[in-house]
Amino acid sequence: EDYAKAEADASKAIEADGRDMKALFRRSQALQKLGRLDQAVSDLQRCVSLEPKNKAFQEALRALGSSMHEKMKTMSCTDSKVEQMFQILLDPEEKDTDKKQKAAQNLIVLAREEAGAEKIFQSDGVRLLTQLLDTAKADLMLAALRTLVGLCSGHRSRTMAILVELGAPRLSAVLGVEHEQVSLAACNLLHVMFDSLKEGLQKDFRGKEDAVVLDSSKDLRLLIKHLLELLALEGASAHGRDNALNLLIKVVPRKSPKETNNSLSLWVIDQGLKKILEVGSTVCGAPGSLPVTENSRMSASVLLSKLYDDLKCDAERENFHHLCEDYVRSWFEGHELAGKLRAIQTVSCLLQGPSDAGNRVLELEGIMDSVLSLCASVCEAHQLVAVEALIHAADKAKRASFITANGVSLLKEIYKHSERDSIRIRALVVSAPGAWRDGRSGCAEPLGGAGRAVAVGPGLAYLTFDADVKEEFVEDKAAMQAMFHLAKSEDRSVLYAVASTLVNCTNSYDHEEPDPQMLELAKYAKQHIPEQHPKDKPDFVKRRVRKLLTAGVVSALACMVKSENPALTNSCRELISRRRGEAGAAVTWLLRLCLQALIPLSLEGTEVGQTKAAQALAKITITSNPEMAFPGERIYEVVRPLVSLLHLQRTGLENFEGLMALTNLAGISERLRQKILKEKAVPMIEGYMFEEHELIRLAATECMCNMAMSKEVQELFLAEGSDRLKLMVLYSGEEDEKLRRAASGTLAMLTALHPPICKRIPQV
Repeated sequence: EDYAKAEADASKAIEADGRDMKALFRRSQALQKLGRLDQAVSDLQRCVSLEPKNKAFQEALRALGSSMHEKMKTMSCTDSKVEQMFQILLDPEEKDTDKKQKAAQNLIVLAREEAGAEKIFQSDGVRLLTQLLDTAKADLMLAALRTLVGLCSGHRSRTMAILVELGAPRLSAVLGVEHEQVSLAACNLLHVMFDSLKEGLQKDFRGKEDAVVLDSSKDLRLLIKHLLELLALEGASAHGRDNALNLLIKVVPRKSPKETNNSLSLWVIDQGLKKILEVGSTVCGAPGSLPVTENSRMSASVLLSKLYDDLKCDAERENFHHLCEDYVRSWFEGHELAGKLRAIQTVSCLLQGPSDAGNRVLELEGIMDSVLSLCASVCEAHQLVAVEALIHAADKAKRASFITANGVSLLKEIYKHSERDSIRIRALVVSAPGAWRDGRSGCAEPLGGAGRAVAVGPGLAYLTFDADVKEEFVEDKAAMQAMFHLAKSEDRSVLYAVASTLVNCTNSYDHEEPDPQMLELAKYAKQHIPEQHPKDKPDFVKRRVRKLLTAGVVSALACMVKSENPALTNSCRELISRRRGEAGAAVTWLLRLCLQALIPLSLEGTEVGQTKAAQALAKITITSNPEMAFPGERIYEVVRPLVSLLHLQRTGLENFEGLMALTNLAGISERLRQKILKEKAVPMIEGYMFEEHELIRLAATECMCNMAMSKEVQELFLAEGSDRLKLMVLYSGEEDEKLRRAASGTLAMLTALHPPICKRIPQV
């Protein structure tokens, strides 16, 4: 059913031989499925002219003619509907709100289908949608933006025409409006436009239609230029600024290092690096500062990090460093206290993103001294900026020593006397490795609820590397509840920190056993060999897991995963997947509460995160009835993650768990077996039937036994030149009783359901 490739292959055959009847007929069938009926008719007419007496060609042409007539009828009906919907939406005297909402929804639904989108476009729809945008009414603007998404999806020439009609300044202005939903819808539209301009048409059009597709690189840069200008625009909303940053993160850097062209990133660095730093250096509440959210600086850090990682050589990186240093100097020199605050905030932003650039800037003369002096300021806002910069600066041994020598006593004073928990915990984290213990019982008043909430952000994520802190944390029910409350936060730095804390407390790391010979060699060379902390042994870890489960960690994880905001980065997804993947079979019943969130984790995020989530799904499928664990249609969504565990780059354990889970699914229904077939799992299952590892070979044979109930699989065993049947006969005589039973069961299934196989068995 890959009609686009079928059409392409048939076209190549026709280029070689213009009278190739089969190729012409196959192409007409593919074109018909792709909705290009006029071209399909042309190919069929050619077939009829070459073989006038062929009844199959004549019948197909008649059927196609009738389809085209129906389509024309539908299109004429659609014309009137489109016109009617726009009249309702643009009529200022129309007071029926429900009628307007229905018209808007119908327009959006129509635009999602190619035929409907083209009809709206051809019916002067873009001009009318522009009028809806200009009304400045939120509901009409949302309808217009969502309809435009349908028009632009996967269609470059239409996207370019819409961009010319609307203009980049108008789109940028809509992105920067105060209404959060409208800004988000504009962000979605721009993302779709970027994808269409970069990737081009999803379908290959031949002939005249291809001639309208122009070079879109200028349009891309024009849109990006306006996004960069929006970042430093005082009139833009805080949400609009965040959406612009998130768009730039998604569309500017290369998707893969295999792509050689990083010119877009270089252009953005030259044209807009200082505008990005304007957001990163903003001090909330300062006079004349840009409107920002709690996520803005982190978004700026992520964008800067992505741009820096996209650079390919030392010269490009050196240019990046110089631009950052010049920007920090411009604020640090000659702007008195306000300028120094902006400079230090910029340093924090860089240290959270491209840390190499942040470390270079931190080495500039006077920066570290200013940070420490601001810690002594009576203004809490100044203290907060300075202490946070120290947290990010303290990762280097040289600077940690400088802070220890010059600032620990000052930080302890801040911890004791500051009235803001957010400042106290930051001072605590920088000044003492045993900060959590100090914070609960130490040198001053213990932290209140708000303090704990901040503590379980970046602070506790760092402190829980210490096994003693892990143990004390899981004993502190108030602290755990504060952390679970933060799971609902939209602050991406906190979400990642919460996930990191859970990974640390449950020891959900990738464990590699050290080579015994290397250990002996290290002892001989008198090298330090790290030893596991007694409280990180399996019994302690299991006890901590149980306490987290009792406290409600599963529902907190579900809240984190269901969040649709940009806070849920790929790295955050991986950490959550690790936490779930390590929970073990003893708590799979609890994981079922989160299945709705676990499935997306297995399909999005980093490769490690996807694998961990798929493993968790496999464990549930193996240890419980899949029909109860995945009720309704959800059971079909589980197949793809499980098939991903069969790929060659996965470990033997992952292959084994994937096969076991698919065996359970394949025994349930024909529809599930068809889904497994569609995901191209059968060749992989066959491959593992030759595996040397006994358990993997057995699991693959058992899976094939259940898959043999499908007619398509039965046909494979009858294929000429295939050794599939021979392998099953051989396995039926193996010493391993379970393998023997699985192979014999497969033969029993095949011969019962497909009698022609009976004749083949003696032959093999």
